Amino acid sequence: MIQEKTTEDLRHMTNEEGLILQGCGGDLQEWVDGINDLLTQEGILLNGTKFEHASTFQHDGLTNLMFSFEGVQLNVGKLALWRIQTHSQFGGTWLSDYVPNRLGGFIQEQKLVKPKMELLGRDGNIFSIMGTASQLLQMAGMHDQNKEMIDRVTSCRDYDQALHIISEYVETELSAEQPPKKFNKKKGRDSHER
Repeated sequence: MIQEKTTEDLRHMTNEEGLILQGCGGDLQEWVDGINDLLTQEGILLNGTKFEHASTFQHDGLTNLMFSFEGVQLNVGKLALWRIQTHSQFGGTWLSDYVPNRLGGFIQEQKLVKPKMELLGRDGNIFSIMGTASQLLQMAGMHDQNKEMIDRVTSCRDYDQALHIISEYVETELSAEQPPKKFNKKKGRDSHER
């Protein structure tokens, strides 16, 4: 099956590689079948593997196909030579060349780092603790997370739960712990089995 992708999707494929063919008109499944057959005959696709993960995308008025190398056994040297020899026919290029040269580069996913805050020795006022956490989140540029944290804490009615909510957004002594267990009055101990 051929997946449809956007150029934005390709810009997020930072850890993948594939072969892009440009200007593929007509029936795309015929293209996929034909390329699989051709590259098998050329000794490029090995051990009966085929390009199973093909995608199509539009760019500069052209319909293009991208063949992912995932799960495919290839003679990469032969494929590189074939790509150069057939460039005028297929416009073949690597995903890792196409994205930087035609689409403006890959988009690196930035993982937000939680600011650190110690709870030990702090004033036990939950609003004071939330205020400090809020300032740390604002300074880190985590404005959406800050608003979400404040909304969750202010609608929470339990002090321990509020501390655990804050600890989801800023790194505290509680960040690695599980949320507090509910006390079961009938049994006189935690309601969860130990």
